[in-house]
Amino acid sequence: MNDVPDIATPWRTQAIMNQFDIATKKSLGQNFLTDTQILAKIVTAADVQEDDNVIEIGPGIGALTEQLARKAGQVVALEIDERLIPVLDHTLAPYKNVTVLQEDVLKVNLKQMVMDNFNNPERPLKLVANLPYYITTAILMQVLQADLKFDNIVVMMQKEVADRLSAAPGTKDYGSLTLAVQYRMQAHLAFTVSRTSFIPSPNVDSAIVSLTPRKPLSVQPTSEGQLFSLFKIGFAMRRKTLWNNLITGFGKSDTMKEKLRLALTNAQIDPKIRAERLTLEDFITLQNALAQAGVYNA
Repeated sequence: MNDVPDIATPWRTQAIMNQFDIATKKSLGQNFLTDTQILAKIVTAADVQEDDNVIEIGPGIGALTEQLARKAGQVVALEIDERLIPVLDHTLAPYKNVTVLQEDVLKVNLKQMVMDNFNNPERPLKLVANLPYYITTAILMQVLQADLKFDNIVVMMQKEVADRLSAAPGTKDYGSLTLAVQYRMQAHLAFTVSRTSFIPSPNVDSAIVSLTPRKPLSVQPTSEGQLFSLFKIGFAMRRKTLWNNLITGFGKSDTMKEKLRLALTNAQIDPKIRAERLTLEDFITLQNALAQAGVYNA
């Protein structure tokens, strides 16, 4: 392995692309990272150890996968682009602890995938990935709602999206993604990555974000699924009041409006407030009140 240059060196990346006659697909948000030092920093940020199970999303031609394989016990990489499967078979051939699956992460059952593909599913689980920018939010929501316990999640994303993960209530970056992340994890911006480190160069700078499990909240939702849905309903029309978003999301019948009013009263939340002013605890309190008022039984 040591006599072969790393996949991520610019010239080898280009050589692999030429060998397999592939070009990056803009429709899939493909940008291949060509800086081994940055890849090393990503693996360090994830604190990958030899007994870890690691999930990677969108391995591309295997640049990050290679670095993970050298440190982790086992790596399972999900790649949606069928063109890249033979490429990965070739570039990752030296690493027997890597499994590549042609899968769409938005459609796969992540818990079942872990059970089916890791030799020891009980080992510490980490997710490390350079996420496609056009579906970063959708992927994060999918991962956060999976019935899996991650020791940490370290992902590259657009810097603008990274800023949303740790945003505070009342700020322009605060939204449903913020709440979904902060419900489960603590977000930390590890470092930024220049657009010049990729082939081709994206139009934006990137950031590496580390997500670690947070301590349990003092208030808990009666249903996590309903809570995540409420995040989306609350911010469906950002400039509208919470009341307008709730009746749009749940219904405008007189009976439903009465239930919504009761829930808001019990939660001590002003119907005229905007969702961006509510804390995570406020949303959990509201979800509990909505359930108690019978909103979800309609």
